[in-house]
This record gives sequence, structure tokens and C-alpha cells, in this order.
Amino acid sequence: MMELPRLFKAESTHDLQPDFRFWFESELGSYLLDAEEVLLAQILPDLFGYHALQVGQVVDRNLLESSRIRHRCVADVFQMPPVKGLSPLRAQSEQLPFANNSLDLVFIHHGLDGAASPHAVLREASRVLIPDGHLLILGFNPWSLWGLWRLFRLPWAELPWLRRPLSPQRLADWLALLDFEVIGLESACFTPPVTHATIRRRFSWLEPLGRRYWSQGGAAYAVLARKRVSCITPIETRLKRLYRAPAPVLATESRARRGLADEE
Repeated sequence: MMELPRLFKAESTHDLQPDFRFWFESELGSYLLDAEEVLLAQILPDLFGYHALQVGQVVDRNLLESSRIRHRCVADVFQMPPVKGLSPLRAQSEQLPFANNSLDLVFIHHGLDGAASPHAVLREASRVLIPDGHLLILGFNPWSLWGLWRLFRLPWAELPWLRRPLSPQRLADWLALLDFEVIGLESACFTPPVTHATIRRRFSWLEPLGRRYWSQGGAAYAVLARKRVSCITPIETRLKRLYRAPAPVLATESRARRGLADEE
């Protein structure tokens, strides 16, 4: 592995973003990004709607290019170079300038891996999504060959994909608390994180093997969730409706019975 000439000590989402951008411009980062684009091309064409949002822009590529949704924009706190096909918008991932229930698709590209508060990012995505809207999240998978590199604590352990990866299992639990239903989990890139392409190609046989026998063990995972519609009726309202006593009718009926008894 090649030691990068930078250290990654930032803790907030906004401070980590330049580190992510720097790493994705490397040979290994570009290799993973190519694998992610292949994975997105398999998922996005099946998602429909009118408005799609990408949260965070750490690469200068249109990752929503394969989506059939026409209106697509990207929100980032930094002013980034324009990307063809994406309308730029300066905003924080925890404070999106959209109305409640206004977007059909929210795509988070590694926005949770370095977020200071991933819960806040997920809550904001839930707020702007319409009922039955889709949330697509890409993140670094700690349960992969890449994730095992964290155990060695070698000089490259400060790379952004080794800092605080969020497992898809924990992410599914968080999404369930926000009334999301996880409907898909896929992963990409099953080769070890070897910087040199020549050496990495020697492990290319792991790609078809991983896709067949360890489909959720790739370096990057994609979690697709749908925002559920709550149809719960308050208990108090139901009780009032069920146990509403027809007092006037009962009183009238009892008086009528007493009158008949007096006549007899």
C-alpha cells in the first residue's frame, strides 16, 4: 500500500469532505468509484418520480446519470465545480432547503461515513421525502476485505474509508426507527484495497466469486429503503367512536316502558 502524504484528523462532515475528495481522485479511489457506478446503474433505473437529490458531492461525476428522474440536483455545503446533468445547490446535509414531503429520491453518497451526526442526516432525508419515496445510501462496508484493514492500524489507517464506517446492519436499524423499510442491499468491489493496478488485477478472480457467494461483502454497500406511510388511528379516537353511549334513546325508551306499565 502507498502511504498518502496527508493525515485525516477532521471529525466533522464538512472537514472530512476534502479528504474524501482527495482520496477518490487517487487510483484506488477511482477504482472503487467505477464499481459504484456499475452498481448504481443497476438500481437507479427502477426508481421513478419527479425530483431527485444527491446529498454531498465528493466526486466530479454525475452519479445519478442512469436515473430516469429528469429533475436532479446535488446539495453540498461547499461550492463545487458544476457537473453536467445536476443542478448545484449550496446547503448542509442536516438542513436541506426543501419542503416536507417534496422529493421522490434522496441519494446519500458516503455522507454518513464522515458525518458528525448521521442521525441528523437521516432525519432530514426522511423529512423531505414523500411517502413511499426512496432513500439510497452508499457507504464503506466494515464487513469486507477493506474493512479488515482497520484491524492492522498501519500508516494508511487514517484513510477516510477506514475512519468510522457504518455497517449496513446498524443502518437498517436506524432506518426502521424512522419508518423506513429496507428493500434492497447490494455491494461492490470484492478485491483487496491494493493501490497498484498490476497487483490488484491478480485478485480479479475474487470479483465473480464475491458477487456469487458473498454478495453483501463488497468494499462499498448500497442500501435502498422506502419511506413507509403511517396509517395508525389514535386509540382514544377509536374508543370514543366505539363506546359512544346513545343516552337520549335509552332514556326515551325507558320512559315509554314506564308509561305502558301505568296504563296497564
